[in-house]
Amino acid sequence: MSMFFQVITGLLVLQLLFALWNRAQLPRLGMGLEAGAAKTGEAPVLTRVRRLSVLIPARNEAANIGDCLSSVLSCDTDGLEVEILVLDDGSEDATGDIAAAAGGGRVRVLKGRKLPEGWLGKSHACAQLAEAAGGDWLLFLDADARLEPSALQAARAAAEAAGSGMVTGFPRQHTGTWLERLVVPLMVFTVICHLPVKLVRGSRDPRFVAAHGGFLLIRRSSYGRCGGHEAIRSELVDDMALARAMKRAGEPVVLADITEHVSMRMYHNARQVWNGYRKNIYAGTGRNPVLLLAVLLVYGVLYLLPAGALLWYALSGQPAAAVWPAAAVLSGIAVKRTSDAAGRQPVWFSLLLPASVVCLSLIAAASWRGSAASGGYEWKGRRYG
Repeated sequence: MSMFFQVITGLLVLQLLFALWNRAQLPRLGMGLEAGAAKTGEAPVLTRVRRLSVLIPARNEAANIGDCLSSVLSCDTDGLEVEILVLDDGSEDATGDIAAAAGGGRVRVLKGRKLPEGWLGKSHACAQLAEAAGGDWLLFLDADARLEPSALQAARAAAEAAGSGMVTGFPRQHTGTWLERLVVPLMVFTVICHLPVKLVRGSRDPRFVAAHGGFLLIRRSSYGRCGGHEAIRSELVDDMALARAMKRAGEPVVLADITEHVSMRMYHNARQVWNGYRKNIYAGTGRNPVLLLAVLLVYGVLYLLPAGALLWYALSGQPAAAVWPAAAVLSGIAVKRTSDAAGRQPVWFSLLLPASVVCLSLIAAASWRGSAASGGYEWKGRRYG
């Protein structure tokens, strides 16, 4: 067994080195995109952003929309023409009224049309927003996103440096409940540990993408060339699907570090975490049960077996046998800390990695069962297959 855990430790050390390198490839929003283009052999293209449309789809977001709009309206817009549109997507609460009041005349609140057959809700809402927008760049925000005053100027700088295509990133996540702390930071973990960030922009292969629907900055002409949300109208994981559509259309996709400028709390209790990830995990693997099982097995071997062995040897009084399992556990914690640092999460979150993997595995199993069952998934009052 000692040899087995030596191999596991070696693999985790290699993963740590990759994670450290990969994190360093992530450009900050509004900074470093020109350098990234130069490294991939592209000539940096600077295009002036004349008008930016901030587009917020909102369904039953009465608790969020006011603070979201307040943060957008507080942004520095010197030299930048900004329009703000909110689409009230059939809300059953006061979302539309709150948005209108919070905007003080500076926000257009649109009434969403009835959801057509073959469309999913968010994609339909975003398509309507894009149709009504007048900007040459479109910034799709979720209602739970909060912008720092510098965010729109950073977005403009990123757009002008990118020239076209999409710029996206993972907002800094605020968490309150234990399941949030265990599961939500794993979004960044999967990217930093497995996806070569350089290939998101440097490769035309649509498999090398990552995107977060809470912040999607897209040039209007690129949006049209990839088919927009209409092209991915039935995709459950719409942000990733749109990023892939961008690449298939030959448009660049940039994954940036936006944590300095954008934050959010995606979920507010364990039930929301469970239902939100249950809806997305299996779809995120392309509904491939073999791939899902393979990922969970690898995570179990790398992060759960060493922790279990360390606990067993410690309780049975075999300190010598616990050395290599301990080394593997510490290596895994170092990997998690690297990704947590990229997401600006507290240091102690890295100690929760084994528990995080257990929770992720349980939700993933429920996600697969939800896809196989006739009931599917429910989110914000709508049911998805």
